[in-house]
Amino acid sequence: MMPHLATPAKPKSRPKASDALPAMTIEEVASEDNLKRAFEQVAANHGAPGPDRQTIEMVARHFDRILPLLHEEVLKGTFQPGTIRRVWIPKPGGGERGLGIPNVVDRIVQQAVYQVLSPHYDPGFHESSHGFRPGRSCHTAIAEAKAHLAEGYEWVVDIDLSKFFDRVHHQRLLARLGQRISDPGLLTLVRRMLKAKVVMPDGVVVSTEEGTPQGAPLSPLLSNIVLDELDAELGRRGHRFVRYADDCNIYVRSKRSGERVMESIVRFIEGRLKLQVNADKSAVARPEERHFLGFTLRSNPAEDAVEVLLSKRTRNRIGEKIRDLTPRTWGQSLSNCITRINEYLLGWIGFFGICTEAEVRRLHSFDAHLRRRLRTIILRHWRRRQKGKGPRGRGGLWARSRTHKVHRALPNVFFTRRGLVSLEETWLRRQALARFTAPVQLKLDWE
Repeated sequence: MMPHLATPAKPKSRPKASDALPAMTIEEVASEDNLKRAFEQVAANHGAPGPDRQTIEMVARHFDRILPLLHEEVLKGTFQPGTIRRVWIPKPGGGERGLGIPNVVDRIVQQAVYQVLSPHYDPGFHESSHGFRPGRSCHTAIAEAKAHLAEGYEWVVDIDLSKFFDRVHHQRLLARLGQRISDPGLLTLVRRMLKAKVVMPDGVVVSTEEGTPQGAPLSPLLSNIVLDELDAELGRRGHRFVRYADDCNIYVRSKRSGERVMESIVRFIEGRLKLQVNADKSAVARPEERHFLGFTLRSNPAEDAVEVLLSKRTRNRIGEKIRDLTPRTWGQSLSNCITRINEYLLGWIGFFGICTEAEVRRLHSFDAHLRRRLRTIILRHWRRRQKGKGPRGRGGLWARSRTHKVHRALPNVFFTRRGLVSLEETWLRRQALARFTAPVQLKLDWE
């Protein structure tokens, strides 16, 4: 008897942003329930204090008193955001990125606005937009990019937006919000947040004429609203692309086609969106030559597959981090050192573990290098216990750390028994688990 198979369900179409949702109003933002949920989310993020130096713990102790006052101020339109603390952090590719840290109370209000706006806007964003969205991540962006390469789109138009978060055009953004938000009180609140002054590291207070500061809860949503116009244009032209925040890759079949796309899209971005494209960091190239979210992609015709590899920048960063975590002058116990290392390695493999089998040997080399650095630390500890006896001189312990005698005394299993995470073994276990739990697909011959 022929088995009965259920008809596969059709993919659900993305709901329209306006489906069964109340209007976006200041009353909804100011509701005490919404503000409470906003505070819980801000507290869960464990952020640093803003310019007023009020920590999350300090606000939490007085939140029962703050809540009704905040509700009243937001509802009546008298709430005035404080200043934003500017912090500079190094960028992996060189230079610095500016973060803006608002006061905790301001973050609560921003989160409350986000909770009202996001259900209206997010469902309408393009399917190829992956940054700062529920159910999407860097991993989903890489998966889509792999699919484009697998279908023969093996050239990438890699567009780098120069200081995007600092250059968002306020008037264009507010006008775009005004197309959907009819409540003038809510628009005024957003405008005040955008115009909040910034306290620089040297104490100078500067006005804000453009930009949405990274580090604020509302900034990711506003950035997606701005760049949704770019997504719509790319979709209208029929391009295959993947965007994660301000990282945008467009996939084409040839270099010549890519050069035409680059020229026209740059005109659109700079002319229509009033943003700046960094010509030095943008390029038309093969995907394996570009860094995208920490990875590079490479077609492997022999295996009929697309490989996900670690970018050169990622490889350099983990090498630097391993050196930072295993200083030769480490004076604490080996277990404390391993604990610190494991915290980093587990987070690292959780993100970069989507790399494919071509990177297993590199993971093995990271493990070997880490164990060698730990052996050097142990040799130094032993020499101290022997009151300075043993080899001295530059590089002496580092050279000894790879000798046969040291490997016999401190074999790999020595570190395994002490709980040291192995990137290679963790990757292999996850691959085995993924194969074991993958759904079985039956192919039935109906002829």
